[in-house]
Amino acid sequence: MKSETENKIEYIIALIHEFGKAHNLQDNQAWIYIKRFGGIELIDNNYNFIHTQSFSSVISDLTIYINNKGGKIK
Repeated sequence: MKSETENKIEYIIALIHEFGKAHNLQDNQAWIYIKRFGGIELIDNNYNFIHTQSFSSVISDLTIYINNKGGKIK
């Protein structure tokens, strides 16, 4: 049985990958971009709610959050 930490890590990795696909970024580019604008901290701190939402919904919300923090991705 996986620990909560392992589940969280796997979820964040999958979300970064899906965010990258949605915005035509490589996984490492998506990681750097999300981290730069505080998205990793947001996901980590709100994991208990975020992981119950669809990836498309979270990606949309994360994109808005990052843009509000100075990001320029659409």
